[in-house]
Amino acid sequence: MSEMSFEQMLEESLKTIRNGEVVEGTVIDVKPDEIVLNIGYKSDGIITRNEYTNEPNVDLTTVVSVGDTMEAKVVKVNDGEGQVVLSYKRLAAEKGSKRLEEAFNNQEVLTAKVSQVLDGGVCVNVDETRVFIPASLVSDTFEKDLNKFKDQEIEFVITEFDPKKRRIIGNRKTLLVAKKAEAQKELLSKIAVGDVIEGTVKNVTDFGAFIDLGGVDGLLHISEMSWGRVESPKKVFTVGETVKVFIKSINDSKIALSRKFPEENPWNGAAEKYAVGNVVTGKVARMTDFGAFVELAQGVDALLHVSQISKEHIEKPSDVLKVGQEVEAKIVDFNEDEKKISISIKALLAPEENEDEEVADVNIDDAASETEE
Repeated sequence: MSEMSFEQMLEESLKTIRNGEVVEGTVIDVKPDEIVLNIGYKSDGIITRNEYTNEPNVDLTTVVSVGDTMEAKVVKVNDGEGQVVLSYKRLAAEKGSKRLEEAFNNQEVLTAKVSQVLDGGVCVNVDETRVFIPASLVSDTFEKDLNKFKDQEIEFVITEFDPKKRRIIGNRKTLLVAKKAEAQKELLSKIAVGDVIEGTVKNVTDFGAFIDLGGVDGLLHISEMSWGRVESPKKVFTVGETVKVFIKSINDSKIALSRKFPEENPWNGAAEKYAVGNVVTGKVARMTDFGAFVELAQGVDALLHVSQISKEHIEKPSDVLKVGQEVEAKIVDFNEDEKKISISIKALLAPEENEDEEVADVNIDDAASETEE
């Protein structure tokens, strides 16, 4: 029997490998775009950047070190230059697929970073396996710009798993809805009508503002924002600011809020402050053909009828007054129940100047319907 050469004995001692096989090796060299593994074979194994991860432009020296042990899948036993082509990401993807299948079956909550934003949704990678989350399932509210989720870690569940069709669908919305329902239940058990609470402005619309009370939104309607007039909620509130409100009503899960605190009601003490005969100062807030509404205090308007502006005949208030103009007048009528006040500039004229003039009989009930332009 002939003796084997050293090379023959060495080759006999080395294992054989085949395509698709999983091998383990030790990192003997690493470059930014390539990893070299000693896999106990006659040739070293090479893992390129593209076969390590789906993440673009990763510097492999920052994720792998010489001496590390790792597994990889054989892609090609000989690349034509005597080297073994290996893939780390394909093996990771197979493991990831199994991991996702288990998560799908158990409805396990997963966490991963958003790696890509598309027109119709976002993508996350779980062990090199891509999961697509449609835009409609990214949030429990409409998201106009999904780029806000880029590189953000999010929680989700797998709601559809079909690896043969490469269709693995994630759902974040269902978790948010469940959390919101739980937060809502907890909050509703703690609050009551009349409670004063702080919240954060979440969204502002033409008709009001939605206030986050701690996972649950309450509506602050435009009519409840101030004792005074509010032309536009967007001029009063900005998203993200903290506001103090009180609970006006609770109807199932709907919470109505208000900032019209009773102790700040401008009509408190009004009977004395605006008694008939008192002289007051205010600013013209708005005008109609029949008169001008003068703001005496925030939330308190008085009607200055066109006949009470001057002893001379005036066609319409805008002929002699301007919005924002300060005027002095006398209270000629006060109705606290209906929150109506009538004032007269003409009534301040000296008796000799106005001895033949009588204060016009101003019917503020008829004018009430005209208070809004």
